Amino acid sequence: MFTGIIETTGIVAAATTAGGNLELTISTPLAQELKIDQSVSHNGVCLTVTAVEADRYTTIAVAETLQKTNIGDLRPGHAVNLERAMVFNSRIDGHIVQGHVDGTGTCLSAEPQDGSWLFRFGFDPSFAPLIVEKGSICLNGVSLTVFDISGDAFSVAIIPYTYDHTNIRHLKPGSTVNLEFDILGKYVARQLQTRAKSSLTT
Repeated sequence: MFTGIIETTGIVAAATTAGGNLELTISTPLAQELKIDQSVSHNGVCLTVTAVEADRYTTIAVAETLQKTNIGDLRPGHAVNLERAMVFNSRIDGHIVQGHVDGTGTCLSAEPQDGSWLFRFGFDPSFAPLIVEKGSICLNGVSLTVFDISGDAFSVAIIPYTYDHTNIRHLKPGSTVNLEFDILGKYVARQLQTRAKSSLTT
């Protein structure tokens, strides 16, 4: 479980196809603090550390992950947002993030706003019930507040620190991003769906 507060960015040192999976080697000083079997969020995707050597570590994304996220787009030299699993005796500065991406979205626009940046993203309309004005969303692993929501798009404002310390600065119109919607919203939607089905059968 994560918070959506990015610790650092890593650089893809190698990306090797192994059957239907993708083995990634990530270069980052954070590697020195990792252990095999630990969970790390990569652009919002929870992956397990399989090997550690000096300032690099290896992880594997399976076919299911590659189909539903942008992890399969990673190439050597690409920046990746990294966050280790949360510690339960500290503050949650973002929101509860599982690292289980719901789907991808597309960057529609990126505009400077005199000290910040305004990004707009399109998403699958089927997820519309899970997103609310001024609610939280996890975008490439970053906890953000959404606004100006339509049936298939939303906006986020990016402060300079987030822009400078995550891979959001590399996004441009057409870029694919990982989206994880708020888990609380998903539970509420599930309860409403169950109640609706129950009322139809009684």
